[in-house]
Amino acid sequence: MYLPEYKKRVADKELLELLESSGAVLIEGAKWCGKTSTGLNAASSVIYMQNEDNAGMYKQMASTKPSLLLEGETPRLIDEWQDAPVLWNAVRFAVDQRQKTNQFILTGSAVPKDDDKRHSGTGRIARLRMRPMSLWESNESSGKISLQQLFDNEPDVAETSEMTLEMLAFALCRGGWPASIQKTGKVALRTARNYVDEVVELDVHRLDGIERNAQRVRKLMQSLARNVSTMASNETVMADVTANDTTLSPTTFASYMNALRRIFVVDDVDAWLPSLRSRTAIRTSPKRHFVDPSIPAVLLRLTPEGLLKDFKTFGFLFEDLCARDLRVYAQAIDGDVYHYRDKNELECDLIISRRNGQWAGVEVKLGKNEEDDAAANLLKLASKIDETKMQKPSFLMILTGGQFAYRRPDGVYVVPIGCLKP
Repeated sequence: MYLPEYKKRVADKELLELLESSGAVLIEGAKWCGKTSTGLNAASSVIYMQNEDNAGMYKQMASTKPSLLLEGETPRLIDEWQDAPVLWNAVRFAVDQRQKTNQFILTGSAVPKDDDKRHSGTGRIARLRMRPMSLWESNESSGKISLQQLFDNEPDVAETSEMTLEMLAFALCRGGWPASIQKTGKVALRTARNYVDEVVELDVHRLDGIERNAQRVRKLMQSLARNVSTMASNETVMADVTANDTTLSPTTFASYMNALRRIFVVDDVDAWLPSLRSRTAIRTSPKRHFVDPSIPAVLLRLTPEGLLKDFKTFGFLFEDLCARDLRVYAQAIDGDVYHYRDKNELECDLIISRRNGQWAGVEVKLGKNEEDDAAANLLKLASKIDETKMQKPSFLMILTGGQFAYRRPDGVYVVPIGCLKP
């Protein structure tokens, strides 16, 4: 379907590839991140399950004869399919019957609760994860340095980013929400505030009909924001929340956390478990992250001007932004993002691991002062890898908020986030 103002997304190519190989594709991710527009850009027909004019009728049709909702030109987009979960099995059955690829696109901003009657969809319905826009998608990164080329060992990294710290602080607080990208000033910042308010007041309750205390949801999210880009345990986060809410039980805490995951608000980075030369205990706890750095910025009541006066907090939120962008870029080249930390406190902020066995270590540093320590960490980690069992790193990189990209004498790349693309 022709969308005249559609801004191209990194996920566009992956969606078309998945449609060529599968009967249906589920695009999932946080609401407002652009799933529907991306689906529409590839679809030939659409049905909006949350259209208030027809929602009641659609749900009734879904409960009596769901196949009627699947009729239309293909690929047919079913937007927010989880409002009628029976459609999952109906799509799966239709794919089996038609024996064709490129039939359906489903979008969903929440993971429905488990249902024994719902089949897995394996082999029929492929999954595509979307996140808010990266800096390259919003045209703020120049894209002069390609992640793929770094892995191919053919980079020309003598480049300059046009993003200043002031621009970076604004982009972080605004976030990658498509609705805010073309706006400026306080209006652009408002989308992230509206998003957090909707999550707190509506989304965690609408998810499964379970009543959750809005004030408690906000307190929990604020605690996660204070611990963003750290390995803070559930116990640490819960203790922070219960300092002012002694009635919060571990069961309730787990329920609230699960709800935030199911609507794709929290987006923790899992631990990387490589093969090492010597036995070293690797910490397996995930690292706390949000799907977009504007969320913790809102929760901590930070403005772009405030960030520039608090470089410590700016650094933590900058890592959250880098995690978002690297996940978007890595996914486009068949990779995932992890973090590493062992019992000796050797750590690496982010690890890009590809299915072909290639990997790269990334340290995130907002400024230049910690560059030498970051490079030493990366080189030490590389030296610990057992290269008889896995590949040596394709590259080691310090991802910065600076303006100049170059290769250090020790071989470590220094790359501004404002230069990077998939």
